[in-house]
Amino acid sequence: MTAEKNRSTYNLDVAYVLARERLATVDIEQQCRHSSAHYQAQDSGAVVTIQYLNQPYRVTFPDIEVSPVDNTDRLPLREQILILHYLALAKGTPATNKLVTFRDLPGGVVYYPTFSKRTTDPLTRHFGKEPALLVRATERLEARKVDLGDTAVVIDAFSHVPITMVLWQGDEEFAPQLNLLFDANITDYLETEDVTVLCEIITWKLVRHSSEV
Repeated sequence: MTAEKNRSTYNLDVAYVLARERLATVDIEQQCRHSSAHYQAQDSGAVVTIQYLNQPYRVTFPDIEVSPVDNTDRLPLREQILILHYLALAKGTPATNKLVTFRDLPGGVVYYPTFSKRTTDPLTRHFGKEPALLVRATERLEARKVDLGDTAVVIDAFSHVPITMVLWQGDEEFAPQLNLLFDANITDYLETEDVTVLCEIITWKLVRHSSEV
């Protein structure tokens, strides 16, 4: 277990270094426009403020460090990486208002078993028979209800990355099922692997929040 944890930590450290290097090569003012982040020039460089799960975070340049605006606990490294990836990749394309599944993303069919194991399966187990609990758990992320399935909410992970959670409660014939849907433009903001990580993070935040409501 220790060796596996060490490998995981090493991989995150490498991914963090690569994400910072990638972001250092882009036009950050342009990327702020594309990602709806706020750019502020300073004598020593710049500060970018970005919304992630409805909380503001700052990315300082040129050192490229991520920190919460309200000085709360530091984000886990993989969430910092997500912010850097979104900021570097964002293309500024408008929403299509067409919803797609994870299987529709590049490589999504191949990686769907891993995705479902980490996200939709635990969400269905936890909230499948308790739609009201799902709604209450998502309130902390400022989700909004939409008219899909039996119960559905939209969480704005980033300004241009809405994630739609649709719950079918099932009946005597069919088991409950909770699915995650994305705007068809999501790959203009995040890569498929990032989508998996993001949805897994949201999944376990909601599970934790549900025990507090």
